[in-house]
Amino acid sequence: MKNSPFKKRLSYLKKDFEDKNIDMLWIVQPENRQYLSGFMAHDTQLNESSGSLLISRKKNQLITDSRYTVVAKREAPDFRVITQKGAFQDELVKQVERAGGKTIGFEGDHVIFNLYNDLLKRFKKSPNPVKMKNISGMIEKMREVKDASEIAIMERASKMMSEVLDRVIDSVVPGQTEKEIARMIHDLSIEAGAEGMAFESIVASGPNAALPHAVPTDRKIKKRDHITFDVGLKVNGYCCDMTRTVFIGKPERKIKEIYKIVREAQLNALEYVRPGEMSTRPDSVARDIIGRAGYGSFFGHSLGHGVGLATHEAPRLSPRNPVKLIEGMVVTVEPGIYLPGKGGVRLEEMVVIGKRGPRILTMNRRYYDF
Repeated sequence: MKNSPFKKRLSYLKKDFEDKNIDMLWIVQPENRQYLSGFMAHDTQLNESSGSLLISRKKNQLITDSRYTVVAKREAPDFRVITQKGAFQDELVKQVERAGGKTIGFEGDHVIFNLYNDLLKRFKKSPNPVKMKNISGMIEKMREVKDASEIAIMERASKMMSEVLDRVIDSVVPGQTEKEIARMIHDLSIEAGAEGMAFESIVASGPNAALPHAVPTDRKIKKRDHITFDVGLKVNGYCCDMTRTVFIGKPERKIKEIYKIVREAQLNALEYVRPGEMSTRPDSVARDIIGRAGYGSFFGHSLGHGVGLATHEAPRLSPRNPVKLIEGMVVTVEPGIYLPGKGGVRLEEMVVIGKRGPRILTMNRRYYDF
């Protein structure tokens, strides 16, 4: 594991300790834990006993309970695995005291208030009192730019999802329900080798497609329906995310009209997903096209978001909080128009930002040239 991505990430992380005025770091957030150690989010709840990292300049430790000891040793070879014997707090305080830490960084966005207060009291009573410092966003910022190993996994996940969605679209016939189709997406994904879905699949037909986050229902597919599929699966903890709107037979005039607008918005926005552009630019390009067509008030969400160990992570392609886009970021580009009571269209690609622009990872090409 000499050249493992985890060693590189830990080395980079520790260089930032001095600027953050910390000498230890405590990590509980499941995706951050996997990113730094390789120990996967087997328990995706924020439960520190299922595994947390204690990182100092000289030591990398993973504290867990006996349920996960064996798998932790296998998945996180760069870490010394410590199996807690009693309460998690007792073990953490003991290890911090042994390491001689004076200031420990913690994820304020993820540590519950009662646990924070309990640890604060314990650290104050230590022979050498320890301070706690909030370092929220420190690891998430590192995760924004993906390395080659991450991109390779996400490419696999995207190819797998694209092929599954192809099979599903080819099999759809009037009379099937949205729930039945969603179940087929899940089963075929697992059969293809996914460890699970990245999120609950959206299968929204007819008027239900007007709901951006529709939940599959017992509604039966009808002739001349349009169906929006928003799907994603996981491989080695990494997510993919893609959306297609397809037609069962000849599309209705209004839905065909907004489809063309959404596709134009997506293609033009993709031109600005490149290094050096601000994250607000692709969003404004797509929003202007949809707005000029008279549907601005029917595009309510941001254009896209980062994807990685979580389905939604930084950066966001939105009108707010501009950041500079960097080579290696993986983002979605997903404009949409939603007409209440009528239906809607969303088209989404997941792309990795290369030196010259976006490289599309979601290779399912179910698009219409009207």
